[in-house]
Amino acid sequence: MTKMDSASFHVVLSGCSGGGKSTLLAKLSDQGFRTVPEPGRRIVAEELCGKGTALPWVDLVAFATRAIDMAAQDRQVADQESGWTFFDRGLVDAAVALQHATDRAASVTLAAFPPYHRRVFLTPPWPEIFIQDRERQHRMEEAIAEYERLLIAYRDLGYDPIIIPKTTVSERARFVLSHLK
Repeated sequence: MTKMDSASFHVVLSGCSGGGKSTLLAKLSDQGFRTVPEPGRRIVAEELCGKGTALPWVDLVAFATRAIDMAAQDRQVADQESGWTFFDRGLVDAAVALQHATDRAASVTLAAFPPYHRRVFLTPPWPEIFIQDRERQHRMEEAIAEYERLLIAYRDLGYDPIIIPKTTVSERARFVLSHLK
């Protein structure tokens, strides 16, 4: 399988922060699919354990740059596998964060990387399940603004964004898988 072939099996779950991506990812993992956790949450957890400043609310450029590096490493690992791999966010989300912080076009940042599967699944804003925690310190308004940036960016980059309905996690998993057949 070539690199481009394997990339066509790399599916991104993106969208609104606190919209249920990680829960959906866990459900897909339970069903036997390979999954990759969100780079941003991993970075925040590492930074909070030390005295790091690569936090989105402290230094968004450093955070986004680390997220790009981590997402690129995640892709390299996934390239070694065949079949579907689901990513909780990834390179595009990190490039959009960097664009937001610096005005560097996401398309320029992403030029060196193969695309993910053309269909990307976005969780919409869902205030009823949104919670702030130690690793998600922004408010719902900021999460909605990020969601809108991502939706526009995915379309502009040639992806086919599909909005995941607000329903049970099992129904969400079925919805995603049905759109990949």
